[in-house]
Order: sequence, then structure tokens, then C-alpha cells
Amino acid sequence: MQVILIKDVDNLGGANELVTVKSGYARNYLIPQKFAVEANPSNMKQLQERQKVAKKKEDKMLAEIKSVINALQSSAVKLTAKTGTSGKIFGSITSLQIARAIRDQKGYEIDRKRISIVDDVKELGTHKASIDFGNGNVTEVEFEVVAE
Repeated sequence: MQVILIKDVDNLGGANELVTVKSGYARNYLIPQKFAVEANPSNMKQLQERQKVAKKKEDKMLAEIKSVINALQSSAVKLTAKTGTSGKIFGSITSLQIARAIRDQKGYEIDRKRISIVDDVKELGTHKASIDFGNGNVTEVEFEVVAE
């Protein structure tokens, strides 16, 4: 029996997916628990519409992500840090500081958890960090650490 999943079901599939299951499993568990609906012609049409809307939304989001990536790669982000006489930083640069600098200088709000610094930043100069936007969209951003 073919059913359209309404919610994600472990070991079966995700929402808005057409799956084939045993008829007893569908009638006794999936449909009464509101995890799925029967795959009749009207439900199939609704599924296609939902997939079209999701595709448009995903394309729009992808275009937005590309514009953010281009803006971030256009120039380096500048960070200031307190340094000693030898040019070493007191402490180190964190992803939170990079996220704040991107917000202040570029105008984009990026979650600090999506930023990973390639190597420990404990001295002045130009360094790299990678930002993961999800769906395989990862970019490297250069940032420059200057003395305060």
C-alpha cells in the first residue's frame, strides 16, 4: 500500500514522501496516528503542490545564501584584540567574536555555532574560518586580527 507521510517517521522516511508499506501497518498505525494519509489521486495532487512550494522556497533560500557567501568573500573581516609586546593576543579569537564582527561590518546575522575556526588564533595577522550554511553550502571567510 502506498501512503504519503505527513510527519517524519524513523526508519521509513521524511514528511511529504511517498512510501510503500504493508497495508496493516498503514491502516493500524500510520493513518490513525496521523503520520500518513492514503495515496489517492487528490492527496497525490496536494503532495505535488507542497513539493512545488518547497522547491521554490529552497531555490529562494539558496539564492540568498549565495549572495551572503559572495558578500563575505568580497573582503576580509577585521577584528581587534588586546596584544602583548611580542604581538601575541591575550587569549584567542572565538567564533562569537567573528559572528559579531560579521554582523557589525557586513550586516549579516550568522549563528556562531555555524562558524568553525581552522586553527587557533593567538597572534595578529590574517586567518581563516569556515561557515556551514547547511545543505552542503560551506564557505571559507578570511578575517584579519589587528592590535587594539
